[in-house]
Amino acid sequence: MSASKEALLKRLSDGVVNMEEEDVIEACNEYITAGYPAFDGIMEGLVDGMNRASQLYEEEEYFVTDVLLCSDAMYEGLAVLRPHLPAEEAEKEKIKGVIGVVEGDTHDIGKNLVKIMLETAGFEMFDLGRDVPLQRFVDMAKEVNASFVCMSTLMTTTMSGMGKVIEMLKEAEVREQVKVLIGGGPISKKYADTIGADGYAPNAVEAVKLVKNLLDIA
Repeated sequence: MSASKEALLKRLSDGVVNMEEEDVIEACNEYITAGYPAFDGIMEGLVDGMNRASQLYEEEEYFVTDVLLCSDAMYEGLAVLRPHLPAEEAEKEKIKGVIGVVEGDTHDIGKNLVKIMLETAGFEMFDLGRDVPLQRFVDMAKEVNASFVCMSTLMTTTMSGMGKVIEMLKEAEVREQVKVLIGGGPISKKYADTIGADGYAPNAVEAVKLVKNLLDIA
């Protein structure tokens, strides 16, 4: 006798919040075997758990490291459920974003967190990693037809690269199509305005709200 859909969704959500990868994988397999729709499992189970984790992070109950472990559990679950999405759901065009840490900086925990939160919110993210050559942001934005670019740095010495990327996007004639968001320790709203970025977010949760605002997504 298989567990009810509600019980399994709760297990998926709790498994993500409690960072229990094995249990998430097991629950996902049970969920699929029972014949429940993969889409609900992702949205009402895994993503729900990730949203709860980000809430705990906002309330300072969870640290960045906790949220990253929650996301590991979420991604393990996604790997099980995604292949079972109906074709139209799987092929649905997502809004694309490019994210990376600017050249000269290798601090990427904050960037990873923002990427996870944006993926949880339903965006398709192209992660360039850390210490990213400035031209890569422009090339990737053009290549995938991105709607936004997120750049971060924790160092004052590499901040100027952000303004250069904005200039390069103008030169490549794609600045109009791409919203530019920046963040990281030394960055401020004032700095974002100075270099002509579209916005600044102090943390991952705010970054998601900002992207949605800039792209007019309710």
